[in-house]
Amino acid sequence: MTEPPRELRIEGSRVGDIPSLYVELNRVLMPDEDWTLGESLDALDDLLYGGFGVLATSPSARIVWVDAEQSRRALGRTATRAWYAGKLARPDVYASAPARAALADLDRGAGRTYFDLVLEVFAGHSEVELVLA
Repeated sequence: MTEPPRELRIEGSRVGDIPSLYVELNRVLMPDEDWTLGESLDALDDLLYGGFGVLATSPSARIVWVDAEQSRRALGRTATRAWYAGKLARPDVYASAPARAALADLDRGAGRTYFDLVLEVFAGHSEVELVLA
């Protein structure tokens, strides 16, 4: 018998910017860990593979993102521009060409926002169902 997916709930009303997104993700996905997930899409991707946090003990999960539209606005173009600007300010750590190209896309109205990027990370994990509510 297959275990039903564990249901979790992201409170979108708690997400006002990128740092608060990770506070909320840690609250939901890492409640019993003595460390927290860093503010990184790569870290989120690693978390969703399982092995730690609540996903260490659940083969699958259904995550309902309540007030997702509020999060979409909070993680929109302004937050995304600031995130890329932060990358450009650290050329010793981040490649500047991809950040510049992403900013140019945003300026043309065609770029992906941080919210879009988070959704892409979730989409790469078929064992985790993300429901926007």
